Amino acid sequence: MMGFERLMVNLKTKLRRSLKMKESYDKIEKSESMRVEIRSKKARKLIEQTLQIADSPKTRSYTF
Repeated sequence: MMGFERLMVNLKTKLRRSLKMKESYDKIEKSESMRVEIRSKKARKLIEQTLQIADSPKTRSYTF
């Protein structure tokens, strides 16, 4: 019986750990400041890409 009890205790502790891990990874609600930060990061990335395209020699257009 001692082996069976130890097995049950082991299973219970593993189950509790897995439940605790699951709780910590729940999806968090985004605050307004987080949304603003995400939008500004996307905007900065878009501006950076646009400037790289504009500065590349392939897209230069010369008007004579």
